[in-house]
Amino acid sequence: MPRPASPRRKLSMLLASTALFAGYSGMDIQTASAAEPSAAPAATAPAGDNPLLAKWTGPFEGVPPWDKMDPELFPDAFTQAMAEVKAEVQAVIDNPEAATFDNSFVPMMLAGDTMDRLYALWGVQTSNKSTARVEELDAEWSPKLSSFYTELFLDPGLFARYKAVYDKRHDSGLDAQQIRIVERSYDEMVRDGANLSAADKAKLVAMNAELEGLFSAFSSKLLADEKRYTFVADEAELAGLEPAFVASLADAAAAQGKPGQWAIKNTRSSAQPVLQNATNRTLREKVWRAFVDRGDNGDANDTNQAIAAILKLRQARAELLGFRTHADYRMADTMAKTPANAMALMMKVWPAAVARVHEEVADMQAIADADAKAGKGQKITIEPWDYRYYAEKVRKAKYDLDESEVKPYLQLDKLVDAMFWSAGRLYDLGFRENTGAVPVFDPKVRTFEVYNLKTDANVGLLYLDNFARDGKRSGAWMTTYRSQQTLGGTRNVLASNNNNFTEGAKGVPTLVSLDDASTLFHEFGHGIHYLLQQVTYPWLANVPRDFVEYPSQVNENWLLTPEILSKFATHYRTGEPMPQALVDKILASQKFNQGFETVEYLASAIVDMKLHDRTTPVADIDAFERDTLAEIGMPKEIVMRHRLPQFGHLFSSDAYSAGYYSYLWSETMDADTWAAFTEAGGPWDRKVADRFRTILLMTGNETDRAEAYRTFRGRDPDVKALLVRRGFPTE
Repeated sequence: MPRPASPRRKLSMLLASTALFAGYSGMDIQTASAAEPSAAPAATAPAGDNPLLAKWTGPFEGVPPWDKMDPELFPDAFTQAMAEVKAEVQAVIDNPEAATFDNSFVPMMLAGDTMDRLYALWGVQTSNKSTARVEELDAEWSPKLSSFYTELFLDPGLFARYKAVYDKRHDSGLDAQQIRIVERSYDEMVRDGANLSAADKAKLVAMNAELEGLFSAFSSKLLADEKRYTFVADEAELAGLEPAFVASLADAAAAQGKPGQWAIKNTRSSAQPVLQNATNRTLREKVWRAFVDRGDNGDANDTNQAIAAILKLRQARAELLGFRTHADYRMADTMAKTPANAMALMMKVWPAAVARVHEEVADMQAIADADAKAGKGQKITIEPWDYRYYAEKVRKAKYDLDESEVKPYLQLDKLVDAMFWSAGRLYDLGFRENTGAVPVFDPKVRTFEVYNLKTDANVGLLYLDNFARDGKRSGAWMTTYRSQQTLGGTRNVLASNNNNFTEGAKGVPTLVSLDDASTLFHEFGHGIHYLLQQVTYPWLANVPRDFVEYPSQVNENWLLTPEILSKFATHYRTGEPMPQALVDKILASQKFNQGFETVEYLASAIVDMKLHDRTTPVADIDAFERDTLAEIGMPKEIVMRHRLPQFGHLFSSDAYSAGYYSYLWSETMDADTWAAFTEAGGPWDRKVADRFRTILLMTGNETDRAEAYRTFRGRDPDVKALLVRRGFPTE
């Protein structure tokens, strides 16, 4: 997923801007209302020569000074950057000339350049290199920054200028893109409180500040739980795990001061191989419980109270802004438009997915029963910690395919080469490694110059941060440190992909699962989207939430093409390419386990929507999750991909709240897009790729994205393509 865009790109988007900074203030609404939250506190570092505020220098139009990143410099930097933004916006408000697009919207789109650079640094500091001190600063500054931006863009003088241009938009010679900016910006300001009374604006400022504090509290607690390890003292307990992975666990234990043991970190990339391959059922259950109970242990890291407070504030804010629910508020500017439309799509898929899970469980139970009958273990009933393990047995039985047979061919470095090769063949993007030529924020970050293969023109720079470490948030994400635009001068792109793979032991290549390989291609798909973008106005760069995941999900498709597997899937010891017989098995099994994959995700998306599409905020988080899953018929052998106490998409910011459905919305377009390639003759058809690039990837949000898709495909996306892909009935 992409991280939220920078403040400069969202100066017109009131709540989107303020949701960028997560922190915990600890103050209630009444205290915040009475305070002066936008007043900058005294700096903790000397003003004047703060390196975090300097324009970026060096190659590629300037690069971030990661080597100058010191947490203690951020308070002073925020103070100065806020003052600069305030002055730039005030200059627009105070302009004595009648408001026009050029003297109001253009300077607003160009404002905040220093804060934009600063936020790129802060985002890495909090997401990739967090420490206890960083968490303290985040807790202190997030509410202040939230209040600053909320107050700034509720200024009636600014809204008056926007409204003046809006009222004359059809009579002032504006082109279609300019009118789109004016209309969207005006609608956003109205939606986000521009017409509120002064008293209600003060309430909104307080709500946003308190929400930012709660987001930060949630994130800190979750990060603390993900720093925990399950230690194993007897190597025999690790039976079934791939040797290179076992070696990496030994390295992790040694790094934690326990040489001679093995350490399984409480993150998906470490837990999943254990759940999939460990023969020791007790270990699987122990690792599973630690992972699914993150944030839900009744201790100092429990997130339930923070979530309940977030939900209460979200609903109060929605009502203050004139919306029935938080879901209605969040979905007003999406392709789906309403919670009902999103739920309708999800419920088209849910029954077939649940039915498939029951079939998958029956297949697994049969193998478990046969093993028990043959004396290969005790008689068991399939439990959630058994699902992945026995699914691999079913895969072996049905397709003669074992994940452990595949993983030795999936070398991370080779897969990076594969994703670059595919981007070149499809979009003429070239990648030259230049690691060491520019500063990085961690020694293991790789960098690549991005250029056009036909013209050799520079496109930008890609940072690749692949490995898990303490202080790095879980999951995978893409972000830009600088995004493309031509307004104010052409800018190239500084993009980054961030993963949490478990690094191979010293001297051994890092091997990843098919699931991790898909994640690699997924996040790179976000990167491709931003690297190919060609927009004039930055306010037409940000696409709706339920379009965001579309380019990334499309890009996953190329991973399992025969060309990629035969060319880049080579054995890490022998160097031999993956045998065609194994390639054929992988391709034949593409619909395997789709019940599990679909239900695991959809359960999270449905619970998210039901949680936010209600007027009474949920107070008992665990009970709501349990009751909702029972109501929709959740199979007992599966848990949500993200249980609520650890659902960072929803509670580390507003970004994906009432929006997790967007992956399915995007995948509907993705499956239909892949069908377009198939109909044209194959995945490498350049005519389809060129249309995909020029109509959908390069154009940001210059036109309505539903209309753009219809231009590309000749019709709306057909959900049948998604059902066919997953092997579900289409009638």
